[in-house]
Amino acid sequence: MDILKATRQSYGEALAELGEENEDVVVLDADLSGATKTNLFAKRFPKRFFDMGIAEQDMMSTAAGMATCGKIPYASTFAMFAAGRAYDQIRNSICYPNLNVKICATHAGITVGEDGATHQMIEDISLMRTIPNMTVISTSDDVQTKWAVKQISKIKGPVYLRLGRLSVPIIYDEKQKFEIGKAVQIGDGTDATVFATGVTVQEALKAQKELKNKGINIRVVDIHTIKPIDKDMIIKCAKETKKLISIEDHNIIGGLGSSISEVLTDEYENNKFQAELIRLGIKDTFGKSGNAKELMKYFGITAEKIINCII
Repeated sequence: MDILKATRQSYGEALAELGEENEDVVVLDADLSGATKTNLFAKRFPKRFFDMGIAEQDMMSTAAGMATCGKIPYASTFAMFAAGRAYDQIRNSICYPNLNVKICATHAGITVGEDGATHQMIEDISLMRTIPNMTVISTSDDVQTKWAVKQISKIKGPVYLRLGRLSVPIIYDEKQKFEIGKAVQIGDGTDATVFATGVTVQEALKAQKELKNKGINIRVVDIHTIKPIDKDMIIKCAKETKKLISIEDHNIIGGLGSSISEVLTDEYENNKFQAELIRLGIKDTFGKSGNAKELMKYFGITAEKIINCII
């Protein structure tokens, strides 16, 4: 039986550990520390935790100020409020001066579920990856999230870390190596490649297992870093597999699928790819209120949908 754990929980646990390791780490939240799990840090380091109230724009500007003083601020709230409400401050106060602020946004995508379309942020990858100086990471499980939380403290500059609400299977073991900007290939199948990120990695792995039983061998590529994206991996898969599929809990406009399309377009002249790309995701519409699993099925971001695209 799979062990399930939400990446926001992993974030809170890793943040508390990081606080022990690095005294320069400070954490800001916008009245949602129980949901974002930054309360785990707050309990251990109350003097380094700042609840900014329902004032996300102020939180981002304050984080920027702290960064100018040598601190490493982790600013957390729901993705809708981080990437949406505070976009101006992220762009002009954090990214333009290239400040060392880590924006860790939970409750991303339609898998927020019953909170409905107003809280289902399906545009954040698009918004964040188009800002100069920004690194964008979307993690798939507990192990990868804990690695990302600590690793981003070691690099200079703005980072947007995308986290979910749902509990998801733990995919990796503790020995797995990750690197910012380098995707993880799971399997060597040549019938198709499925590029996935965040919560959809588990769906890609389900599809891989079911297809193997039918004699079809695919590879799954976990694109945990959306920006900078792993161009070499995308080119490699386009050369070695017959079909490419991207799947994401995000609008297909501007997200993972678009990022891959840009690489294929830019590199086509030198490589002449024969593989086609099918983009699975939210097809330029708002979300709906409902059970997260049912919404994934409704919007076609499931293992079943991947299988139907390949068979």
